[in-house]
Amino acid sequence: MQKLKTRVVKNNCNPDWNEELTLSVKDVKTPIHLTVYDKDTFSVDDKMGEAEIDLKPYVQCKQMGLGKLPNGCSLKRIQPDRTNYLAEESSCIWQNGKIVQEMFLRLRNVESGEILVEIEWVDVVGCKGLSEVEL
Repeated sequence: MQKLKTRVVKNNCNPDWNEELTLSVKDVKTPIHLTVYDKDTFSVDDKMGEAEIDLKPYVQCKQMGLGKLPNGCSLKRIQPDRTNYLAEESSCIWQNGKIVQEMFLRLRNVESGEILVEIEWVDVVGCKGLSEVEL
């Protein structure tokens, strides 16, 4: 299991990380698990909530084998429901020759909180591509 951490944003109740993290995905059927913490200097960090990113809708769009599309073209819309962590509708969008998905995730195991995440798949030479993956 990979673990990545963002930098700490100090003294901010509405932090903006704006960081790019790269993960190696071995199984697209397994969601990416996010945990948000409140950094404490003199005690254990407080867990602020958790969420999961379901990669399947994104992978389905990537497997469409799209050619040239106009920027901003919506490929798939995903509605929030009890089975996902979406706080609002999320769309896979064709942008600058690639597919991106922006999503507001509702944090669970906390009173309230949301986190904005954008995902993009980057093919690595020598690795199995998404066209070979079964969902």
